[in-house]
Amino acid sequence: MLTPSRQALTYFPDARSYRMGISTRELVQIIMSNQIHTPVMLERCIELLSPALAQEGAIVVDATLGMGGHSEALLERFPLLTLVGIDRDTDALGIAGDRLARFGDRVHLAHAVYDEVGRVLADLGIAEINGILFDLGVSSLQLDRVERGFSYSKDAPLDMRMDATSERTAATILATYSEGELRRIFYDYGDEKLAPRFASRIVQRRDEHPLTTSAELVELISAATPAAAQRAGHPAKRVFQALRIEVNQELAVLERAIPAALEALAIGGRIVVMSYQSLEDRIVKRALQSRSVSTAPAGLPVELPEHRPEFALLVRGAELASDEEKLANPRSAPVRLRAAERLRRVA
Repeated sequence: MLTPSRQALTYFPDARSYRMGISTRELVQIIMSNQIHTPVMLERCIELLSPALAQEGAIVVDATLGMGGHSEALLERFPLLTLVGIDRDTDALGIAGDRLARFGDRVHLAHAVYDEVGRVLADLGIAEINGILFDLGVSSLQLDRVERGFSYSKDAPLDMRMDATSERTAATILATYSEGELRRIFYDYGDEKLAPRFASRIVQRRDEHPLTTSAELVELISAATPAAAQRAGHPAKRVFQALRIEVNQELAVLERAIPAALEALAIGGRIVVMSYQSLEDRIVKRALQSRSVSTAPAGLPVELPEHRPEFALLVRGAELASDEEKLANPRSAPVRLRAAERLRRVA
Protein backbone atom coordinates (compact mmCIF):
# COMPACT_ATOMS: atom_id res chain seq x y z
CA MET A 1 0.00 0.00 0.00
CA LEU A 2 1.27 3.47 -0.85
CA THR A 3 2.06 5.76 2.06
CA PRO A 4 1.58 9.48 1.36
CA SER A 5 4.16 11.95 2.62
CA ARG A 6 2.55 14.33 5.11
CA GLN A 7 4.61 17.21 3.77
CA ALA A 8 3.67 16.75 0.12
CA LEU A 9 0.13 15.41 0.29
CA THR A 10 -2.85 17.08 1.83
CA TYR A 11 -6.36 15.69 2.22
CA PHE A 12 -9.23 18.01 3.07
CA PRO A 13 -12.14 15.94 4.50
CA ASP A 14 -13.85 18.87 6.21
CA ALA A 15 -12.58 21.78 4.13
CA ARG A 16 -14.73 24.85 3.82
CA SER A 17 -14.56 27.18 0.88
CA TYR A 18 -11.98 29.96 0.97
CA ARG A 19 -14.65 32.58 0.31
CA MET A 20 -17.79 30.74 -0.71
CA GLY A 21 -19.40 30.50 2.72
CA ILE A 22 -20.69 27.04 1.79
CA SER A 23 -19.52 23.74 3.24
CA THR A 24 -17.80 21.07 1.18
CA ARG A 25 -20.56 18.62 2.00
CA GLU A 26 -23.21 20.98 0.62
CA LEU A 27 -21.21 21.42 -2.57
CA VAL A 28 -20.84 17.65 -2.95
CA GLN A 29 -24.63 17.34 -2.83
CA ILE A 30 -24.88 19.89 -5.65
CA ILE A 31 -22.28 17.99 -7.67
CA MET A 32 -24.02 14.66 -7.17
CA SER A 33 -27.22 16.19 -8.53
CA ASN A 34 -25.24 17.21 -11.65
CA GLN A 35 -26.13 20.87 -11.23
CA ILE A 36 -22.62 22.22 -11.76
CA HIS A 37 -20.35 19.44 -13.02
CA THR A 38 -20.44 17.19 -16.07
CA PRO A 39 -17.07 15.63 -16.96
CA VAL A 40 -16.06 16.40 -20.55
CA MET A 41 -15.59 13.48 -23.01
CA LEU A 42 -15.73 11.05 -20.08
CA GLU A 43 -16.33 7.83 -22.01
CA ARG A 44 -13.72 8.67 -24.63
CA CYS A 45 -11.11 9.35 -21.95
CA ILE A 46 -11.86 6.01 -20.28
CA GLU A 47 -11.72 4.23 -23.65
CA LEU A 48 -8.30 5.66 -24.46
CA LEU A 49 -6.84 4.95 -21.02
CA SER A 50 -8.44 1.52 -20.61
CA PRO A 51 -5.71 -0.69 -22.20
CA ALA A 52 -3.14 0.76 -19.79
CA LEU A 53 -5.30 0.65 -16.65
CA ALA A 54 -6.93 -2.79 -16.81
CA GLN A 55 -3.90 -4.57 -15.30
CA GLU A 56 -3.57 -5.30 -11.59
CA GLY A 57 -1.53 -2.68 -9.76
CA ALA A 58 -2.10 0.02 -12.37
CA ILE A 59 -1.64 3.63 -11.26
CA VAL A 60 -3.27 6.63 -12.92
CA VAL A 61 -2.72 10.33 -12.27
CA ASP A 62 -5.57 12.80 -12.62
CA ALA A 63 -3.37 15.87 -13.01
CA THR A 64 -6.34 18.26 -12.94
CA LEU A 65 -8.51 16.62 -10.30
CA GLY A 66 -11.17 19.32 -10.07
CA MET A 67 -14.27 17.96 -8.40
CA GLY A 68 -13.28 14.38 -9.17
CA GLY A 69 -15.73 13.46 -11.92
CA HIS A 70 -13.21 11.75 -14.19
CA SER A 71 -11.41 10.20 -11.20
CA GLU A 72 -14.58 8.73 -9.76
CA ALA A 73 -15.48 7.11 -13.07
CA LEU A 74 -11.99 5.62 -13.48
CA LEU A 75 -12.00 4.17 -9.96
CA GLU A 76 -15.45 2.64 -10.52
CA ARG A 77 -14.52 1.18 -13.90
CA PHE A 78 -11.19 -0.32 -12.78
CA PRO A 79 -11.52 -1.91 -9.30
CA LEU A 80 -7.79 -2.60 -8.92
CA LEU A 81 -6.71 0.90 -9.92
CA THR A 82 -4.82 3.31 -7.65
CA LEU A 83 -5.35 7.01 -8.35
CA VAL A 84 -3.19 10.03 -7.58
CA GLY A 85 -5.17 13.28 -7.85
CA ILE A 86 -3.43 16.63 -8.18
CA ASP A 87 -4.99 20.08 -7.94
CA ARG A 88 -3.83 23.56 -6.93
CA ASP A 89 -7.36 24.52 -5.80
CA THR A 90 -7.95 23.67 -2.14
CA ASP A 91 -11.73 23.99 -2.59
CA ALA A 92 -11.62 21.34 -5.32
CA LEU A 93 -9.45 19.05 -3.21
CA GLY A 94 -11.91 19.25 -0.35
CA ILE A 95 -14.83 18.38 -2.59
CA ALA A 96 -13.00 15.60 -4.43
CA GLY A 97 -11.77 14.21 -1.11
CA ASP A 98 -15.33 13.76 0.13
CA ARG A 99 -16.49 12.43 -3.22
CA LEU A 100 -13.71 9.82 -3.48
CA ALA A 101 -13.49 8.89 0.24
CA ARG A 102 -15.39 5.64 -0.36
CA PHE A 103 -12.42 4.31 -2.38
CA GLY A 104 -10.19 4.41 0.71
CA ASP A 105 -6.46 3.92 0.27
CA ARG A 106 -6.80 3.57 -3.50
CA VAL A 107 -6.84 7.40 -3.62
CA HIS A 108 -4.03 9.86 -2.83
CA LEU A 109 -4.62 13.59 -3.21
CA ALA A 110 -1.94 16.25 -3.53
CA HIS A 111 -2.17 20.03 -3.23
CA ALA A 112 0.20 20.90 -6.07
CA VAL A 113 0.37 22.37 -9.56
CA TYR A 114 0.44 19.74 -12.27
CA ASP A 115 3.99 20.49 -13.40
CA GLU A 116 4.99 19.10 -9.97
CA VAL A 117 3.80 15.62 -10.94
CA GLY A 118 7.35 14.22 -10.69
CA ARG A 119 7.76 15.45 -7.11
CA VAL A 120 4.33 14.20 -6.07
CA LEU A 121 5.06 10.73 -7.43
CA ALA A 122 8.51 10.66 -5.83
CA ASP A 123 7.01 11.55 -2.45
CA LEU A 124 4.62 8.64 -2.84
CA GLY A 125 7.44 6.28 -3.80
CA ILE A 126 6.02 5.74 -7.30
CA ALA A 127 8.64 5.15 -10.00
CA GLU A 128 6.29 5.10 -12.99
CA ILE A 129 2.61 5.27 -13.84
CA ASN A 130 0.27 3.64 -16.33
CA GLY A 131 -1.89 6.60 -17.26
CA ILE A 132 -2.29 10.31 -16.82
CA LEU A 133 -5.18 12.63 -17.62
CA PHE A 134 -5.16 16.41 -18.08
CA ASP A 135 -8.42 18.35 -18.32
CA LEU A 136 -7.04 21.86 -18.78
CA GLY A 137 -8.56 25.32 -18.41
CA VAL A 138 -10.91 26.62 -15.75
CA SER A 139 -12.84 24.03 -13.75
CA SER A 140 -16.61 24.01 -13.40
CA LEU A 141 -16.21 24.88 -9.72
CA GLN A 142 -14.17 27.97 -10.53
CA LEU A 143 -16.54 29.10 -13.27
CA ASP A 144 -19.72 28.53 -11.31
CA ARG A 145 -18.65 30.28 -8.12
CA VAL A 146 -18.99 33.99 -8.81
CA GLU A 147 -16.70 34.88 -5.91
CA ARG A 148 -13.68 33.42 -7.72
CA GLY A 149 -13.77 36.26 -10.26
CA PHE A 150 -13.25 34.22 -13.44
CA SER A 151 -16.39 35.39 -15.22
CA TYR A 152 -16.83 38.69 -17.04
CA SER A 153 -20.61 38.30 -16.94
CA LYS A 154 -20.91 38.57 -13.13
CA ASP A 155 -19.54 41.23 -10.80
CA ALA A 156 -16.92 39.92 -8.37
CA PRO A 157 -13.48 40.81 -7.00
CA LEU A 158 -10.75 40.63 -9.67
CA ASP A 159 -9.17 37.49 -8.25
CA MET A 160 -8.89 34.65 -10.82
CA ARG A 161 -6.54 32.53 -8.69
CA MET A 162 -6.87 28.80 -9.18
CA ASP A 163 -4.94 28.41 -5.92
CA ALA A 164 -6.45 30.71 -3.30
CA THR A 165 -3.28 30.36 -1.21
CA SER A 166 -1.14 32.08 -3.86
CA GLU A 167 -0.55 35.84 -3.75
CA ARG A 168 -0.93 37.24 -7.27
CA THR A 169 -4.44 38.23 -8.37
CA ALA A 170 -5.84 39.86 -11.49
CA ALA A 171 -6.26 43.09 -9.52
CA THR A 172 -2.56 43.00 -8.61
CA ILE A 173 -1.58 42.63 -12.26
CA LEU A 174 -3.82 45.50 -13.34
CA ALA A 175 -2.40 47.69 -10.59
CA THR A 176 1.31 46.93 -11.00
CA TYR A 177 2.12 45.87 -14.58
CA SER A 178 3.44 48.51 -16.94
CA GLU A 179 1.43 49.51 -19.98
CA GLY A 180 3.83 47.50 -22.15
CA GLU A 181 3.46 44.40 -19.98
CA LEU A 182 -0.32 44.62 -20.07
CA ARG A 183 -0.25 45.06 -23.83
CA ARG A 184 1.97 41.98 -24.16
CA ILE A 185 -0.23 39.63 -22.14
CA PHE A 186 -3.39 40.84 -23.91
CA TYR A 187 -1.71 40.16 -27.26
CA ASP A 188 0.04 36.90 -26.39
CA TYR A 189 -2.58 35.23 -24.18
CA GLY A 190 -5.77 36.76 -25.54
CA ASP A 191 -4.93 37.50 -29.17
CA GLU A 192 -6.58 40.85 -28.47
CA LYS A 193 -6.24 43.29 -31.38
CA LEU A 194 -7.20 46.24 -29.17
CA ALA A 195 -4.49 45.42 -26.62
CA PRO A 196 -2.74 48.84 -26.89
CA ARG A 197 -5.98 50.73 -26.38
CA PHE A 198 -7.06 48.61 -23.41
CA ALA A 199 -3.64 48.75 -21.74
CA SER A 200 -3.53 52.54 -22.10
CA ARG A 201 -7.02 53.00 -20.64
CA ILE A 202 -6.23 50.73 -17.69
CA VAL A 203 -3.11 52.68 -16.80
CA GLN A 204 -5.00 55.99 -17.07
CA ARG A 205 -7.82 54.67 -14.90
CA ARG A 206 -5.66 53.23 -12.14
CA ASP A 207 -3.97 56.60 -11.63
CA GLU A 208 -7.37 57.84 -10.48
CA HIS A 209 -8.79 54.71 -8.87
CA PRO A 210 -7.56 51.06 -8.88
CA LEU A 211 -9.62 48.44 -10.68
CA THR A 212 -10.83 45.94 -8.10
CA THR A 213 -13.98 44.31 -9.54
CA SER A 214 -14.88 42.56 -12.76
CA ALA A 215 -17.72 45.01 -13.42
CA GLU A 216 -15.29 47.94 -13.32
CA LEU A 217 -12.96 46.24 -15.79
CA VAL A 218 -15.82 45.24 -18.13
CA GLU A 219 -17.14 48.80 -18.07
CA LEU A 220 -13.72 50.21 -18.97
CA ILE A 221 -13.17 47.72 -21.80
CA SER A 222 -16.67 48.20 -23.20
CA ALA A 223 -16.22 51.98 -23.25
CA ALA A 224 -12.90 51.60 -25.07
CA THR A 225 -14.25 49.18 -27.69
CA PRO A 226 -15.58 50.56 -31.01
CA ALA A 227 -19.19 49.64 -31.74
CA ALA A 228 -18.22 47.54 -34.76
CA ALA A 229 -15.88 45.41 -32.65
CA GLN A 230 -18.54 44.86 -29.97
CA ARG A 231 -20.69 43.06 -32.51
CA ALA A 232 -18.02 40.33 -32.78
CA GLY A 233 -18.66 39.11 -29.21
CA HIS A 234 -18.22 40.24 -25.63
CA PRO A 235 -15.38 42.78 -25.66
CA ALA A 236 -13.93 41.59 -22.33
CA LYS A 237 -13.67 37.89 -23.18
CA ARG A 238 -10.07 37.90 -24.44
CA VAL A 239 -8.79 40.24 -21.73
CA PHE A 240 -10.24 38.03 -18.99
CA GLN A 241 -8.65 34.96 -20.60
CA ALA A 242 -5.29 36.70 -20.78
CA LEU A 243 -5.44 37.81 -17.15
CA ARG A 244 -6.42 34.33 -15.96
CA ILE A 245 -3.51 32.75 -17.84
CA GLU A 246 -1.07 35.30 -16.42
CA VAL A 247 -2.36 35.02 -12.84
CA ASN A 248 -1.96 31.25 -12.86
CA GLN A 249 1.02 31.01 -15.24
CA GLU A 250 -0.97 28.38 -17.11
CA LEU A 251 1.11 28.15 -20.28
CA ALA A 252 4.48 28.13 -18.53
CA VAL A 253 3.22 25.40 -16.21
CA LEU A 254 1.88 23.37 -19.14
CA GLU A 255 5.20 23.65 -21.00
CA ARG A 256 6.84 21.89 -18.05
CA ALA A 257 3.99 19.53 -17.19
CA ILE A 258 3.62 17.56 -20.43
CA PRO A 259 7.29 16.49 -20.64
CA ALA A 260 7.21 15.57 -16.93
CA ALA A 261 4.07 13.48 -17.48
CA LEU A 262 5.59 11.70 -20.47
CA GLU A 263 8.71 10.86 -18.47
CA ALA A 264 6.59 9.30 -15.72
CA LEU A 265 4.79 6.86 -18.03
CA ALA A 266 5.72 3.19 -18.09
CA ILE A 267 5.99 1.33 -21.40
CA GLY A 268 2.41 0.88 -22.56
CA GLY A 269 1.33 3.81 -20.42
CA ARG A 270 -1.02 6.38 -21.93
CA ILE A 271 -1.56 10.13 -21.69
CA VAL A 272 -4.81 11.93 -22.52
CA VAL A 273 -4.95 15.73 -22.66
CA MET A 274 -8.00 17.93 -23.19
CA SER A 275 -7.33 21.57 -24.12
CA TYR A 276 -9.84 24.37 -24.44
CA GLN A 277 -7.99 27.07 -26.36
CA SER A 278 -5.42 27.16 -29.15
CA LEU A 279 -2.45 28.24 -27.02
CA GLU A 280 -2.81 25.17 -24.79
CA ASP A 281 -3.43 22.82 -27.69
CA ARG A 282 -0.36 24.08 -29.55
CA ILE A 283 1.88 23.25 -26.56
CA VAL A 284 0.35 19.78 -26.17
CA LYS A 285 0.55 19.05 -29.91
CA ARG A 286 4.20 20.04 -30.11
CA ALA A 287 5.19 18.01 -27.04
CA LEU A 288 3.43 14.82 -28.17
CA GLN A 289 4.49 15.03 -31.80
CA SER A 290 8.15 15.63 -30.96
CA ARG A 291 8.30 12.34 -29.05
CA SER A 292 6.27 10.38 -31.61
CA VAL A 293 8.55 10.59 -34.67
CA SER A 294 11.61 8.66 -35.72
CA THR A 295 14.97 10.29 -35.06
CA ALA A 296 16.66 8.36 -37.88
CA PRO A 297 18.68 10.55 -40.27
CA ALA A 298 17.05 11.15 -43.64
CA GLY A 299 18.03 8.57 -46.23
CA LEU A 300 18.98 5.85 -43.75
CA PRO A 301 17.94 2.56 -45.43
CA VAL A 302 17.01 0.81 -42.17
CA GLU A 303 15.63 2.40 -39.01
CA LEU A 304 17.75 1.31 -36.07
CA PRO A 305 15.97 0.50 -32.78
CA GLU A 306 17.46 3.53 -31.03
CA HIS A 307 15.84 5.82 -33.60
CA ARG A 308 12.31 4.47 -33.23
CA PRO A 309 9.69 6.81 -31.74
CA GLU A 310 9.25 6.78 -27.97
CA PHE A 311 5.49 7.34 -28.28
CA ALA A 312 2.65 6.65 -30.71
CA LEU A 313 -0.20 9.10 -31.20
CA LEU A 314 -3.58 7.49 -30.48
CA VAL A 315 -5.87 9.93 -32.28
CA ARG A 316 -5.51 11.65 -35.63
CA GLY A 317 -5.00 15.34 -35.00
CA ALA A 318 -7.16 16.74 -32.24
CA GLU A 319 -10.43 14.98 -31.47
CA LEU A 320 -13.57 17.02 -30.80
CA ALA A 321 -16.61 16.32 -28.65
CA SER A 322 -19.59 14.87 -30.48
CA ASP A 323 -22.48 17.09 -31.50
CA GLU A 324 -24.63 15.29 -28.94
CA GLU A 325 -22.21 16.06 -26.11
CA LYS A 326 -21.85 19.69 -27.15
CA LEU A 327 -25.62 20.03 -26.98
CA ALA A 328 -25.88 18.31 -23.59
CA ASN A 329 -22.76 19.95 -22.10
CA PRO A 330 -21.93 23.30 -23.78
CA ARG A 331 -18.57 23.51 -21.99
CA SER A 332 -17.34 20.64 -24.18
CA ALA A 333 -17.74 22.74 -27.35
CA PRO A 334 -14.15 24.07 -27.54
CA VAL A 335 -12.37 20.91 -26.30
CA ARG A 336 -9.47 19.45 -28.29
CA LEU A 337 -8.38 15.98 -27.17
CA ARG A 338 -4.96 14.46 -27.89
CA ALA A 339 -3.53 11.17 -26.66
CA ALA A 340 -0.37 9.06 -26.92
CA GLU A 341 1.10 5.75 -25.71
CA ARG A 342 4.68 5.08 -24.64
CA LEU A 343 6.33 2.48 -26.92
CA ARG A 344 9.83 2.40 -25.47
CA ARG A 345 12.22 4.16 -23.12
CA VAL A 346 15.38 5.86 -24.28
CA ALA A 347 18.35 4.20 -22.65
